[in-house]
This record gives sequence, structure tokens and C-alpha cells, in this order.
Amino acid sequence: MKPALLLCTDLDRTLMPNGEPPESPQARPLFRCLTERPDVTLAYVSGRHLGLLHEAIATYDLPVPDYAIGDVGTTLYAIKDGQWSASPEWSAEIAPDWAGLTHAELAEALEDFRELRLQEPAKQNTFKLSYYVPADIDVQGLRAAVSARLASLGVCASLIWSVDDLTGDGLFDILPERATKLHAIEFLARLLGVSPANMLFAGDSGNDLPVLASGIPSVLVHNARPDVRREALAQAESTGQNGHLYLAEGGMFGMNGNYAAGIMEGLAHFHPEFTDWLNEASKDL
Repeated sequence: MKPALLLCTDLDRTLMPNGEPPESPQARPLFRCLTERPDVTLAYVSGRHLGLLHEAIATYDLPVPDYAIGDVGTTLYAIKDGQWSASPEWSAEIAPDWAGLTHAELAEALEDFRELRLQEPAKQNTFKLSYYVPADIDVQGLRAAVSARLASLGVCASLIWSVDDLTGDGLFDILPERATKLHAIEFLARLLGVSPANMLFAGDSGNDLPVLASGIPSVLVHNARPDVRREALAQAESTGQNGHLYLAEGGMFGMNGNYAAGIMEGLAHFHPEFTDWLNEASKDL
């Protein structure tokens, strides 16, 4: 049976309250109640690898999802009866973009870019080449230079820049062109036979921008950085998708719009059929 709602959400500082702004205490319990509905299918969409996905669920008492997109879109797991199964179909979908090159060969090809500092091995995988960069770097210039180098090798890549709010580090991920969060979500939607009208995505950071500016109904939680809010609006404007982006402001259901509260606010905006249920459920928390 197709879900009435495919709910896709980022974790860090979107569902998880691991940023400085406060969390409304009833927000995560309300989110859990929502995901217990049989007509809701939950997918986490995160930059985290498998071990850190498990850690997030345990640390923040999050519901176990039905699906998980990890490593900024380079891995896809189906979860059933506690078992996490990686999708070989997704790996086969994105592999051609690497033009037969290995992770090590790609890293070697970029060794002369002094701004790039390889992240720890646990944050790398076959289809994810991740670097630290200065937070104030000329992002457009770096993207152009790296894109040109990769193109000369026949590699089709997506270059994702974001900032870790906790450390202040700039993050620069090089992925197969088809391995972004957006393409992984679209692949999952096709797998489930779900149209954008029956979806909601929630995010907060730079690596969520391709989804936030797409035709998928999306909410940017209220605690997102101001520069991300500006860029999300600008990109949605440029793609003509303004109507599919909602910026949470707080005040709905007695909550502040941060983290899970923002997700609930976005749900009510794009899927008003859930509003009465959310109102009633929030009264019991």
C-alpha cells in the first residue's frame, strides 16, 4: 500500500535538537506520534554514516525509520524488523558517475588543492569523498576549480558545501552526480510509487538546498542559519519552486518552529489534512 505521506527529514539540527536554539519540549513526542500512524512512511536523510545513524536514534530517542538515506545521499537502507539492508540498486544507480575511478584515485587527483583537508576515514565511503575547508572560503571559486578537474577525468560529480554549526568547520562533499539527497529521495519515491504531492522534506543546512529548491514540498526549520535561509529562498526563486518551500516561523501548536516543531509546522502548511490530528495530539503531550 502506498503511504499517505512519505516524510523525509534531515537529522542534525533538523529533527535532532543539537544546535544552540531551544527545542519545544513537546516537539519530538509529537513527531513520534505522527510516525506511528500507519499511513506515514518515515525516511531519515542525513550526512551521517550507518554507525552515527544508530547513535543518533539511541541518543535522541528517535523513532526507527522505515528507510534511511545516509552519507549525504550515497547510501540507502531499508529497515524491517530491526534489520538495516543496504540497497544494491542504489549503488548501481550512482556508480557510473565515478567513471571507473576509485575513492583513492579521486583523492589523489585533488591533492594539489591546498584548501581541501580530507575528513576522517569513518566519514568517507566508496561514493563519498569528504573534505574540511575554511568556513570563509570562496565556495563558488572552489566549486568551479574542482568541477573542472573532475570533468577532465570524465567524472560526473555533485559538490556539496555546508558548515558544521557546532565546530564552525566548512564541509565539502564530492559525490556522484546522482548521489545527492535530492536524487536519493526521488529514487526512494519512485521505488514506493509516491508522488511529490504526498511527500514532505525537512532540512536546515547547505547540503539540503537541492531538495529545498526542488518540486518536493519542503520546510526549512526555524533554527536554520540566516545565510541558509537566504540561499534557500534565492535558489527556490531561481528554479521557480517558491510555492514548494516553507520557512518555519514558530507559533503553531504552541511551539517555536525549531527542529521537530518546524517539521510539524511544515506538515500543517503543505498537508492541512493533518492539522486537526496535530492539534488534538499536541493537547495530550
